[in-house]
Amino acid sequence: MLKEEINQAAQALKEGKVLLYPTDTVWGLGCDVNNEEAIQRILTLKQSPANKSMIILVADTELLHQYVHKIPDLAWDLIEYAEKPLTIIYPQGKNVTPGLLAEDGSLAIRVVKDSFCRDFLRKAGRGIVSTSANLSGQKAPDIFDAIDHKIVEGADYVVGYGHQMKSQFPPSTIIKIGYDGEFKFIRK
Repeated sequence: MLKEEINQAAQALKEGKVLLYPTDTVWGLGCDVNNEEAIQRILTLKQSPANKSMIILVADTELLHQYVHKIPDLAWDLIEYAEKPLTIIYPQGKNVTPGLLAEDGSLAIRVVKDSFCRDFLRKAGRGIVSTSANLSGQKAPDIFDAIDHKIVEGADYVVGYGHQMKSQFPPSTIIKIGYDGEFKFIRK
């Protein structure tokens, strides 16, 4: 059953669908990182402004290389030793739709440690755009039943796994790092 769900979620991502899925933090909405139309659909569904920043989730550091020009040395320690989900904003993103890059070219990415999310992304062979599955201004849903029905109905594919599980972690810590070792906490 779980393997089938992983396969179906990976296929939905490859087909360009908007997914509603459990992340390593809260429930999220996501799509392929190069599908501008699906990204816009997510923003519309959430009733978010067009310039709302979103992050990318990847299964491992191999996929991380696919989306970052050069990974600062500090990032390796942060990824290895972070006990809670950590999103890192890297100086120069690549291989994503331009709308995912900040004005300075940076890109926010989290290497997931949750087994379902990791396995599904490995199967898909790519990263996924990720934003919390809530209407703009509402609390991020830590359990499926907390998701607004408009979000559930608006997704093309709703992952069947994890509906009864409550997330262990709140939205991730976000830290912006530079090549020179400088860093700044964006969200603690």
